[in-house]
Amino acid sequence: MAAYAALVSLMHIIDRLENHPSPPISIDKEQVESLTENVTSLQDFLDAYIFPVVDDHEADPLERRIADAVYAAEDVIESQIVLQIHNRSTIIGRCPVDNRSTIRRKMSSFINLFRARCKCSTIEEDFYHDLQQVIKEMNVIKKEAMKIAAAADQVQRKVSSSHAGSSSTVKESMVVGSDEVLLEVLDKLTGDQLSRQIIPIMGMGGIGKTTLARHVFQHALVKGHFDICAWTTISQTYNVRETLREVFSQVSGNSGCDDLSEGELGLKLYQYLWGRRYLIIMDDMWSIEVWDKIRSFFPDGNYGSRIIVTTRLSNLTSQLGESYSVGMKFLDEATSWDLFTKTVFGGESFPHELEDIGKNIVANCKGLPLSIATIGGLLAKSERTREYWVHIEQNLNSIVITNNDEFCLKILRMSYTYLPNYLKPCFLYLGVFEEDRRIRVSMLEKLWVSEGFLKPMSGKCLETIAEEYLKELVDRNLIIVDELGFRGNVKFCKIHDLLRDVCLKEVKKERFYHIIEKSPVVIYNQRRGVVFKKNAGSWVISEVSRSLSHARSIICDDEGKNFERPHNFRLLRTFKAYDRDTLNRYGDDGDHFLGDVFQLVNARHLAVRLYWESEFPSSINLLWNLYTLIVAFALVPLALHPHNLIAPIEIWKLHQLRHLECMGTGLILPDPPSEMVIMENLQTLKGVRNFYLNEEVVQRIPNVKKLHLIYTSEDMEAANCLRYLECLSKLENFSCSIHPEYAEYLQRISFPHSLKKLNLSLSPSYDPLDLVEILEKIGWLPLLHKLVLHRGVFNTGKWDTIEGQFRSLKLLKLDWCSGLKNWTTAESSHFPVLQELRLQGLMELEEIPSEVGEIATLKSIYLERCSESAVESAKKIVEEQEDLYGRDQLELHVQAIVAKAHERLQSLASPNFEVTVRGF
Repeated sequence: MAAYAALVSLMHIIDRLENHPSPPISIDKEQVESLTENVTSLQDFLDAYIFPVVDDHEADPLERRIADAVYAAEDVIESQIVLQIHNRSTIIGRCPVDNRSTIRRKMSSFINLFRARCKCSTIEEDFYHDLQQVIKEMNVIKKEAMKIAAAADQVQRKVSSSHAGSSSTVKESMVVGSDEVLLEVLDKLTGDQLSRQIIPIMGMGGIGKTTLARHVFQHALVKGHFDICAWTTISQTYNVRETLREVFSQVSGNSGCDDLSEGELGLKLYQYLWGRRYLIIMDDMWSIEVWDKIRSFFPDGNYGSRIIVTTRLSNLTSQLGESYSVGMKFLDEATSWDLFTKTVFGGESFPHELEDIGKNIVANCKGLPLSIATIGGLLAKSERTREYWVHIEQNLNSIVITNNDEFCLKILRMSYTYLPNYLKPCFLYLGVFEEDRRIRVSMLEKLWVSEGFLKPMSGKCLETIAEEYLKELVDRNLIIVDELGFRGNVKFCKIHDLLRDVCLKEVKKERFYHIIEKSPVVIYNQRRGVVFKKNAGSWVISEVSRSLSHARSIICDDEGKNFERPHNFRLLRTFKAYDRDTLNRYGDDGDHFLGDVFQLVNARHLAVRLYWESEFPSSINLLWNLYTLIVAFALVPLALHPHNLIAPIEIWKLHQLRHLECMGTGLILPDPPSEMVIMENLQTLKGVRNFYLNEEVVQRIPNVKKLHLIYTSEDMEAANCLRYLECLSKLENFSCSIHPEYAEYLQRISFPHSLKKLNLSLSPSYDPLDLVEILEKIGWLPLLHKLVLHRGVFNTGKWDTIEGQFRSLKLLKLDWCSGLKNWTTAESSHFPVLQELRLQGLMELEEIPSEVGEIATLKSIYLERCSESAVESAKKIVEEQEDLYGRDQLELHVQAIVAKAHERLQSLASPNFEVTVRGF
């Protein structure tokens, strides 16, 4: 895996140098061809060949050699880039600025230039020689790999078929955990549908799919209902003939079919099953391919036959053409406790002195039946002392992983082993986040891109590829979806603790990254270093600074406050010391070396905090391959330090820049240089202040998707600032915070029809914006699914929505918008897909239109500091939905601010009506 990720990364570097408009170095054409040929051949080899497990703690030696050779090539190329850029900047820095004679200036410049050229010539010769040595090593490795591939072609093209069936072993101690799921499946099996039906059972490894299938298979109702029952394990390494032979021998009792071909076996099986009601369980299916190859051998004779498929792939249901499936979920607290107590004590009572520790153990299993059953089975055979149970609680995950001949590890690791090579580094990268961390997907995808192990696809940007990879990991139940966005995208995700432990075990074996622990270790050869907050002592940071000279990535969870200046990290690509989820949780105590960061000329991803008086250096243009730049001001009041962060004009020369974000007071961008530089990769521009979005600027950023702007009263031509906004045809997310003095200009601009999210925020004013006219304009945006309006006024006191408007809107938030008394809507079709309504500070609103309650998609209403009559109308809507539709999906959340209001509103509370109070 590490070798494969390194090969993809090297190709990224070569491609950037070949296609960059102003590359820092050039590579000899023959060397480029040799490198490309070697990389392609070795990638094909890794895709076709599965390495045997040589040692549980070490990767295969050949794979290690491939990775080391590729790392050496990267070091040679990127070191040359550093030397060339620093030499070039040094020469420029030597240009004379005093009043010496013209002759002396010219002579000095000539001598410096001559010396520099001589030096560069030597450097280039060394570079060519060093790169050629690496290519020779890669040639040797490639020849060795081809020999291995040829010898293994007949034996190990995706592992021998004799391996199939190994995962069918089921531990009897693991029970289903939910009788409701079992009854549901039994009902489907014995239902009235006569046509053959496939029932997929889906979920992550260890969640109980095979156990549920086994209980169904052995149930008396099933045995009495079906004429024939058979079980076969498919697995990733399926063999069609072996699968057919296994099923046929079970259904016919005939074991003498070893000499039959695949076609003959299939025909005999079809003939035997015809006219009979059969149940076939296909355990552990990993792809639709195997079903496509065997489906014709299972007749659909309208006898009520069923096929159960267990799989870790959620998307297999649609591929099988079935609308019904069973999604195995994590056990809830009560069911987990029931499973644990039965496993440990059977019918005995639970000792009172162990109950509190037992509940902690169960909670730490996070609802995974495999974990609960394994640890329960261990405790059932062990001493029942409080000291021993405390030891188990403190070492739970490592015990679960290694207990019982590593049975759990084998089950969970299988999900990783059978991942395609291109997904493995993405999965292992999840280990850089601490346990139980809610991972922001947008940040995760930016890191994947910057690391360079996303394999390019024709016609797709790297962000799109990252989204597809994430979806694949979700479909394979390796990532837990923690929060969805309104367009169905994953906003936050998590990884189960046990899968994370599997992940870290593989990381250590592959040397994919190094987690800095509390004890000193030799880490000089590590490509990536990870520092968790719990390990972020000053000595650790110093050790990292000294030892990771060849590191490409440093991910620290403590925001990098203790890091020394990064002059040692000359090859660094990714430095993440902050993300927006931690920005507001911590203060700041010093300058975060903003100037020194821009010496990292190979940087792709920089996320740093900076002190209020930091400034951008003009040397930012040296970062020739920068993808993402995120800067955040320390939390210092503007009144104390009214400082502007002004970017130099050179920022417009960052051809590869994809995401530029500034948190805090905002970033001021200068007018672009006169020469036309198209930043076609730029997708995100956030936290930019007083941005003059004229025609020329729009042409330079044609592919921007996210644009968050701040307009103040300082030096601003507001009438023209947003005049060309409509020309950004790919803009999906627009946020604008504007000074009320210029709010009227919002009514003059036109929004692009591509908008999906719109957030308009006005500062407090005695003459705020009239929202009626602008809402009428916004309402016709065809793709808009999220609208937030902060402040503004309804001058007429009314808002009459119009038929056909807001047809894609899923979230509507009106925040401190004054003057609104009467909100009328004639039909629920005015907001046909609305899911969430949020109203804050609408003290004059008399009621929410009753038609809102008829919107079938509506899930929740949130009210804060609204009138009591508005709250009562919202509660009436909830009650009417319950009475008319018998559904309780609509929830009402009210935040009261003063005690009296809370007392009155509390009397209205119901199961779907939550009242909270603030301000006591």
